[in-house]
Amino acid sequence: MERINKAKLWLWIILGAAAAVGITRFLFGLGATTNLSDNTPWGFWIGFDVMGGVALASGGFVIAAFNYIFGKKEMQSIARAAILTAFLGYIAVAVGLLFDLGLPWNIWHLTIYWNPRSPLFEVGWCVMLYLTVLALEFAPVILEKYPNIKLLGFVHQKLYKIRIPLVILGIMLSTLHQSSLGSLFLAMPYRLHPLWYSPIIPIIFFVSAVCLGLMMVILESLSTSYLYKKEMEKELLSKLAKYSICLIAFYIALRFSDILIRGASPFLFNSTWAAWLFWIEITFSAFIPLLIFTISRLRFNLSLMYIAAFSGVLGMLFNRLNVGGLTHLNNLSGIADFYFPAWTELAISAGLVSAAILIFFYFIENYRVWNESPNIDESAPELKPEFNSFKVYLGESKLKNRSKFSLGFMFAFAVSFALISGEKIHSDGFERVQAKKARGGVNLFIDGNRDGFGVNFTHHFHFDSLKIPCNACHHLNKPMMESNTPCYECHNEMYTESDIFGHFWHSSKEGANLDCYQCHSKNTSKGADFRNQPKKVAETCLKCHVDLFPKETKVKELKSYKTYSYVDAMHYSCLKCHKESIAKNPILKEQKSYITHCSFCHKNEEFSEKYFFNNKKDYNRFLVVPFLEED
Repeated sequence: MERINKAKLWLWIILGAAAAVGITRFLFGLGATTNLSDNTPWGFWIGFDVMGGVALASGGFVIAAFNYIFGKKEMQSIARAAILTAFLGYIAVAVGLLFDLGLPWNIWHLTIYWNPRSPLFEVGWCVMLYLTVLALEFAPVILEKYPNIKLLGFVHQKLYKIRIPLVILGIMLSTLHQSSLGSLFLAMPYRLHPLWYSPIIPIIFFVSAVCLGLMMVILESLSTSYLYKKEMEKELLSKLAKYSICLIAFYIALRFSDILIRGASPFLFNSTWAAWLFWIEITFSAFIPLLIFTISRLRFNLSLMYIAAFSGVLGMLFNRLNVGGLTHLNNLSGIADFYFPAWTELAISAGLVSAAILIFFYFIENYRVWNESPNIDESAPELKPEFNSFKVYLGESKLKNRSKFSLGFMFAFAVSFALISGEKIHSDGFERVQAKKARGGVNLFIDGNRDGFGVNFTHHFHFDSLKIPCNACHHLNKPMMESNTPCYECHNEMYTESDIFGHFWHSSKEGANLDCYQCHSKNTSKGADFRNQPKKVAETCLKCHVDLFPKETKVKELKSYKTYSYVDAMHYSCLKCHKESIAKNPILKEQKSYITHCSFCHKNEEFSEKYFFNNKKDYNRFLVVPFLEED
């Protein structure tokens, strides 16, 4: 079994390098082994180890659903391997999270200190519960090897009887946490690029996980069959590829429909890093697999099937890396150093994958994961000890392999430990980047589109020289916050309108817990539009929030609870003020075509003329205000 032994040797070498880095990380902290900073706190470990690891393990619940729920009994031969892959994948996620957490010894707090409002709480509990379900699902594979032990035999029988409820529970838990990983990013609409941020990102995460699960099973089956010289299940894998066609096509339609509906389509075709990252991701994750799987002649070619599955897995992992850190504001805006993972971060992730694969090989070789266990011929002709300049006798095959693996592990460990930066170890770790203040006479960088074409807003000039009061821009004080509430607190959708009021929060027990009649008249029918009623049917916000409208603000009344998108609000405020300045100052009238032009604020000509305002209609869109009543 020369193939599998060579593979194991390389895996042990990678694991040795990861072990050296792992010890350094726990002894000297995150700063000694990562390129993370206060400005970029999420990096490769979150994107790959956690988000990517959870997605890679989705093959377990997908194959279980096909086999037990949809009645595709032909999946039985690969069900155990898929469940084992998922089980090891989730263990790798849990271990990988320990490396990323600043205080890993507090990871148990999730089980005691509950925060049900947090998506991370739901993700954490679902992952723990699903890991338990996977352990119970895979336990019969281990227990059936010991039929003579009565207690184990009894447990095996009971687990076999409840396998269907376990499968249903596993599918339910997987659906919850696969989607909830996307829910994490609903709270950061101004940090994630518009091509990836979406109100339906939980659905996108779940659909992509199902696609990835099928392609991961194909990739795992082809790889292990090659390494163990096992007959490849060509017909079964081609069926999985055929199922993938509909799912990948649906994923493509979902992604592009979402981008078009949200109005983020202009970002697809500009020459920015974000656009390139998107097209690379979608090409590898969807276009290449869909092309190969759709053409039957290509689908039955095992080499091309492997390329398609590998491309799909690589592309979906790239999606998680993009969402997890690469396409965040800090990396695309140009105002901070671009984050790229250190080699030590890559070593840890590679080591986790290597450890999971080695454990997978162990179960393949010692338990009935496949219908037929691989035939591993470890026997070798007995040789006498012989030492010369060309050959060294290391004993029988098992002993020889263990010696090679141990030597490779220790050599990689020593080399990696020597390469770790001593300067980083003796520094204070994170390279801290101080956020620029919005007051105090300094510039405020406003990048509403988060594409690097932002504006340095001269705050001191507008406040000190032009004597524009703060409340002219910060026109509302959000309750429970300090004065001069930031724009994004109310304009919390990048391209679409949002709700400033939050009716559900006010009426729910978890929120303000207000009775309906504390705001509404008893004579009003449920669901009535108070703006179209002849009499007052609802109290105004000022009944409870007396400081909602600060002094000198131009906003005196809210005619609607809908707010501008963030982009629209930014452009409306600036353009409206510039137009008013022209009307008041005769000198500026001569510069009318300049002071209201995009390039007056956006100094980049290509952005101003070609990218954002392509026609007059787009320009005028930002000069309309539907809901503000002024003096």
